[in-house]
Amino acid sequence: MSDRAALRPETVTVSAGRPAHVPGAPFNEPVTFASAFVAGGELEYARYGNPSWTALEEALGALEGGECISFASGMAAVSAVAALVPHGGAVVVPQHAYQHTLMLLDTGAAEGRFEVRRLDIADAAAVEAAMPGAAMVWIESPTNPALEVADIARLAAAARAAGALTVVDSTFASPLVQRPLADGADVVVHSATKLIAGHSDIVLGAVATGSADLAERIRQHRGLHGAIPGPMEAFLALRGLRTLSVRLERAQANARELTRRLADAPGVVEVRDPGFGTVLAIVLADAAAADRVVERVRLWIPATSLGGVESTLERRRRWATEAPTIPEGLIRLSVGIEHVDDLADDLLRALAA
Repeated sequence: MSDRAALRPETVTVSAGRPAHVPGAPFNEPVTFASAFVAGGELEYARYGNPSWTALEEALGALEGGECISFASGMAAVSAVAALVPHGGAVVVPQHAYQHTLMLLDTGAAEGRFEVRRLDIADAAAVEAAMPGAAMVWIESPTNPALEVADIARLAAAARAAGALTVVDSTFASPLVQRPLADGADVVVHSATKLIAGHSDIVLGAVATGSADLAERIRQHRGLHGAIPGPMEAFLALRGLRTLSVRLERAQANARELTRRLADAPGVVEVRDPGFGTVLAIVLADAAAADRVVERVRLWIPATSLGGVESTLERRRRWATEAPTIPEGLIRLSVGIEHVDDLADDLLRALAA
């Protein structure tokens, strides 16, 4: 649609990435299972393109306000963006973020590829002070699992003035809650496995950028490293995207209501809620108390993933690689679309026990 820019995001999730409205055309782009295409067209080999990817990328690009490149996983997307840092460059990163993002950056630092400057991403002044000489400012907002929120517009403006690229991992927010490119960021990263696909049945990543040059460099990295999504995964991610607005509306309402009900719950020392998105956290006195709650819930699913229609929870410090500044008793809650009374009853019973 030529006037898609005038459509509201909720409509874009439904309308973008579809075949042309002509008689006899399918509503959805069919899954294209092909390793090669007849020579002479736009596509010749499947490592460089697939109509199933194109449909998903068109929709996500329209939502983010840029060009989208899909990947085999969120970490494949993270790796491609990290590769933009020149040898010897510095990366400013949050002290709390997705573990494997930090592990990837720390591994690069240990190998002498770049320098990592880690700090509280919610402290805008401290982040700005760390920017001189940096090649990239990596923002995760809200952070995983501490749920700190960054001032994306302020940090993006400061990074641009310092000559650094701004990257935002927006997985916890989704394009319906925040659009970092509009706030001045250069690149957005998503684990589309989570809210975008939304049904805990695929692994897929995505990158969006408003720069044609960056898009080409990221696309080349995907092709050279073979980090391509499967056509079925792309199809399912796009199908999940169609219902993102209604899933997100329900899950966010549930999350805010749970925050209210958990504030005075037995054993809860702190409730962490960024005020948007579907993830919150509760802090209990210690690891043993948190583990008992995780063991005693019946509706909530103990799991390390998030962003699906089902509600999950996890004590994050059970992972040895989690930051030591995360409380031992912190339980991350990924809130789904079940009835909020059932979610609250299950969690409150486990806490009371």
